[in-house]
Amino acid sequence: MMARFPEAPSADDSLALKTYVQLFARLYPCGDCAAHFQKLLAKYPPQVSSRNAAAGWACFVHNEVNTRLEKPLFDCGKIGDFYDCGCGDDKKKGPETAVRAQERGERDGKGSPATGKEE
Repeated sequence: MMARFPEAPSADDSLALKTYVQLFARLYPCGDCAAHFQKLLAKYPPQVSSRNAAAGWACFVHNEVNTRLEKPLFDCGKIGDFYDCGCGDDKKKGPETAVRAQERGERDGKGSPATGKEE
């Protein structure tokens, strides 16, 4: 979602994303997860001034969750290289991303499907 957020969002775009994130935290089906995410939002409010700000914020918050769950952190410097929303106009932009190959279950030749992590 953040990868499709406008580079220069309108006030309405920014409000829509902030509202979406707040509702996501409120309506998340796991009560413990929802409560924790709401605390994260209070500490780190959504950044909606641009696509890069929104994507960087989302990655940072995701890594906060990963830290809590003792999962590996994602390299936020690679967001643009990793995500493919599957939108029709993205096909014109160049080679397929790892996510698209992973969705189809293809392997990248380095280990697990399209991640490069050794199995």
